[in-house]
Amino acid sequence: MIGVIDVGGGMRGIYGAGVLDRCLDDKVAFDCCIGISAGAANVLAFLAKQRGRDYKFFYDYSFRKRYMSIWNFFIGHRLFNLDYVYDTLSGSKGENPLDYPTLAKYQGIVNIVTTDGVTGKPVYFTLDDLHQDDYEVVKASCALPFFCNPQKVYGKQYFDGGVSDPVPLERAFELGCDKVVLILTKPKDLRRTSEKDDRGVKLIRRKYPEVAKTLHKRAETYNRAVDRAIELEKEGKVLIVAPDDTCGVDTTKKTKEGLQALYEKGLADGAAIRDFVR
Repeated sequence: MIGVIDVGGGMRGIYGAGVLDRCLDDKVAFDCCIGISAGAANVLAFLAKQRGRDYKFFYDYSFRKRYMSIWNFFIGHRLFNLDYVYDTLSGSKGENPLDYPTLAKYQGIVNIVTTDGVTGKPVYFTLDDLHQDDYEVVKASCALPFFCNPQKVYGKQYFDGGVSDPVPLERAFELGCDKVVLILTKPKDLRRTSEKDDRGVKLIRRKYPEVAKTLHKRAETYNRAVDRAIELEKEGKVLIVAPDDTCGVDTTKKTKEGLQALYEKGLADGAAIRDFVR
């Protein structure tokens, strides 16, 4: 069984959108798809066979005030307005609807990674938790602490899956994968530090203490998983697809030029996947 993981990464997620668009061009299919945050959105658009859909979200819609802006703080949505992204834009009557009927026909395994707001542990939702015009689990996977409000699913609060399982490689093998394509949105030799995360820890630790503890350890968790992926790549079990440069794009930082360049890198780098899955 062949799997794919898109780790997301805010605006850097446009790289994963390019990689998966190349997979659609090359008619590459996967038996198992795992997505985190923006990577979850990319995976769903891929399974819905909507080439170029998520490119528009990053390149066009993300510059809209309702999508991502300081203004959102004043209307209760924090920096990212996930309701606008996944209800207003993505709903069946929205400007750019997710093709849910096509998505629902997928027969493989789907995991959307989130973080439990109480325990700080990873929780993996599936296609059974998605319904037409009900994409709450995707919102939950994208809900980066402080930048977004926690999202409720089945009455419980969840945050971005990248907090607790930023590179769910072991999860893919637990689900039965023999080979895995791992889409990173940073160079694979770049290691995370906890400096940025610890700023968020200070902001959430009183209300969400376990999530704060997990967030503090995220860099260590990420680095350990990438090191493991590099080992497995030498054995032919993993293919790491990662940009050599992020083109000045980061979680919340973006320019039109940077986004376009990073997307094109994804399209080009995704060409390696076809031979790997064969």
